[in-house]
Amino acid sequence: MQKRSAWNNCIGKDLTMNPKSNLMGDKIRAAFGAQGQRQTIAKNQIAERLAKMGANNADFTVEKLWHELRRTNPRLGRATVFRAVEMLVNQGLLNRIDFPDNSHSYRVCGDGHHHHITCVKCHRVVDIDICPPLEQLASIGRQTDFVIEGHSLTVFGICADCRKRKA
Repeated sequence: MQKRSAWNNCIGKDLTMNPKSNLMGDKIRAAFGAQGQRQTIAKNQIAERLAKMGANNADFTVEKLWHELRRTNPRLGRATVFRAVEMLVNQGLLNRIDFPDNSHSYRVCGDGHHHHITCVKCHRVVDIDICPPLEQLASIGRQTDFVIEGHSLTVFGICADCRKRKA
């Protein structure tokens, strides 16, 4: 069964820039600069493509992003894209979304703290605004003798479309 994602809706389309994507592109370019990385054509292409995908809530794998970018820049190296994505995850501009089958995708998520619910069949990802209460996190810290510095929550299930297909 082929996996679906919002990325498939973006491949080959000329996604238009809007104020939100322009701002995200600027944030991504600033993150590259803050890490002492040069502003190269490749980095600008990565920033522009990710900004457009973020404006469309598109999920992606690094491999698919690399193939898409190579359409306009055939000399773009896979390692350049992988390093850029990992750096942006570390900077908090991208989220890595892990699936129960040990695969993962990424999403541009530079707009505040949130979590995800993910379909285990088609890998559809939906942002959710539910967060564990601070008292619960403090309790976990006390029980484990940890100082809690942050958290990430992914809820797994089967989406309505996949349930309909199964019936």
